Amino acid sequence: MDNYLEHIWPNFKELSRSKRKENKKFFDRLSKQEGTKLNAKFHAVHEEVFAETDCLKCARCCRATGPLLTKQDIKRISKKQGMKPAAFEKHYLRVDEDGDWVMKSLPCPFLELATNKCTIYEYAPRACRQYPHTDYTNMKSILGLTEINFRHCPAVYEMVERMKARS
Repeated sequence: MDNYLEHIWPNFKELSRSKRKENKKFFDRLSKQEGTKLNAKFHAVHEEVFAETDCLKCARCCRATGPLLTKQDIKRISKKQGMKPAAFEKHYLRVDEDGDWVMKSLPCPFLELATNKCTIYEYAPRACRQYPHTDYTNMKSILGLTEINFRHCPAVYEMVERMKARS
């Protein structure tokens, strides 16, 4: 397991939750930074952390959170699965409290539990392909999402902790 994962994994959920107040202040400070500089900071630490990260050792994103699926995602995945979109929706999806299409159950039904590999990786939902969004072109606009992902993704946790240490 990655060094930082070994350190934080046993108590990840509690550890990430314990930093909520600290993170609120940190993200408030980040929101005041100029967008281009903020992007550069995030993107540099993203490259650094993901050079050290094997997501297949974790797959927490597929086990504990699920993507929001767009109509395009549903159409593409259902076609590849040999299903009509309506049948795919009925079998795998539900509409959440915000009106978004999400998986009915977790872990994701397309996660191969023994290997943590995605069985639809080549045509996975856009949200999955972009997760955890820390290389997004406008980080300032998704700081709230990044703060949430800190609690779900050990790599985002590590990124934010390194950014705090350097600020």
